[in-house]
Amino acid sequence: MNFADLGLSDELLQAVEAAGYSEPTPIQAQAIPQVQMMKDLIAIAQTGTGKTASFVLPMIDILAHGRRRARMPRSLILEPTRELAQQVAENFEKYGINHDLKMALLIGGVQMGDQVKALDEGVDVLIATPGRLMDLFERGKILLTGCDLLVIDEADRMLDMGFIPDIEFICEKLPANRQTLLFSATMPPPIKKLADKFLTNPKYIEATRPATANINIVQHKVAVTARKKRDVLCHILRTDNVSSAVIFANRKTTVRDLNKSLKRDGFATGEIHGDMDQGSRIAELDRFKKGEINILVASDVAARGLDIKGVSHVINYDTPWHPDDYIHRIGRTGRAGAKGRAFTLVTPEDEEAIANVEKLTGLKIPVFDLSGGAAEAEPIALEPAAVEPAPRERKERPKREKRREEPRQEREAEVPAQSSSEPVAKPAATQRPRRKEQDDSEPGDWNGPVPGFLTRSALL
Repeated sequence: MNFADLGLSDELLQAVEAAGYSEPTPIQAQAIPQVQMMKDLIAIAQTGTGKTASFVLPMIDILAHGRRRARMPRSLILEPTRELAQQVAENFEKYGINHDLKMALLIGGVQMGDQVKALDEGVDVLIATPGRLMDLFERGKILLTGCDLLVIDEADRMLDMGFIPDIEFICEKLPANRQTLLFSATMPPPIKKLADKFLTNPKYIEATRPATANINIVQHKVAVTARKKRDVLCHILRTDNVSSAVIFANRKTTVRDLNKSLKRDGFATGEIHGDMDQGSRIAELDRFKKGEINILVASDVAARGLDIKGVSHVINYDTPWHPDDYIHRIGRTGRAGAKGRAFTLVTPEDEEAIANVEKLTGLKIPVFDLSGGAAEAEPIALEPAAVEPAPRERKERPKREKRREEPRQEREAEVPAQSSSEPVAKPAATQRPRRKEQDDSEPGDWNGPVPGFLTRSALL
């Protein structure tokens, strides 16, 4: 099958051919005819399967017939993040080059004045994140009564980010007889409930089994202790033939700290996370795409759905909290038939999270052994090892006994200072138990108040 078999216009086929595509992907072959027949649609598809073109292409032909009006967009596409919205806009520009269509992009981090001006001139398609759309709607800058086609993209991510109430509000403001297309990688109950409420007799299609990882991606998990994660990460970056990599962390603070650490170690890195303004995020992505940096440290929200060619590795510095995120993370590599490698650093605390990932994907992720003869494997020390107490612990027993007479807050304030002076840096996970050992008496030790004569002797 080729795109000409799908009934697309000659102008659109020329644009598709110019972009270098001749055969539709499975999701495109199934979805495009349904959209052309103006049917509601539920499509289960992951990023990297070509799902964006599966609604962009038929929308261009549909919107080619009609007239735009000021402040009344003819169609609306909702995206969970700015980056995804921008990528959809790029698709419309690429495939709609032979059509007289106007588009507006409503995202945060961008001056609102230019966006309002575009709406005043009239747009055929409005691509927006829920937050900015709600803001402009409440200001009376946009009317939704003329919108006949709605696309809800990445619905499961919308759920994770708390956008479902906003989506319900927006759906209620749209015409009741509109066409609605819903795309999601998974179908959790809240999304099913949303679809039942706002879609009419939808056609259900599924490109691949939900949450199935790309077979072009070689996956590994690496057993590691929390304090050795950065050493292991650097070891992988230096020894696994990494041409370009996206490194995921669960927290924005971890993204920032990790980027700084890797730069100090001589790596060409950048960062992208939700606290950055839109201009800075676009600049970092451009640097990565141009090859000025070859490592991008990212959070889930910022990097969800990024389509960057040639990423050789994805490294989960933190095991994802939600198993669905694992699929989306590793999907940044192995795209368009290319091969990729994915590593997940798994601490003892992550065992449940990685087990949930394996349950969802139906795949037992093999363990990658970094000690296989590599010269750098010895200092990495992957085996979890208990930190032995320093020999002087018992000798300082009298000082700890005396500390019991001091106020509790003062004692607790001194504990970090004492531990920071020790020659071996200990992870936070081992500090709390040790503090408890200082307060607890060992068998046979005196556990009562300090006798008065001992106090007087100490003062002499």
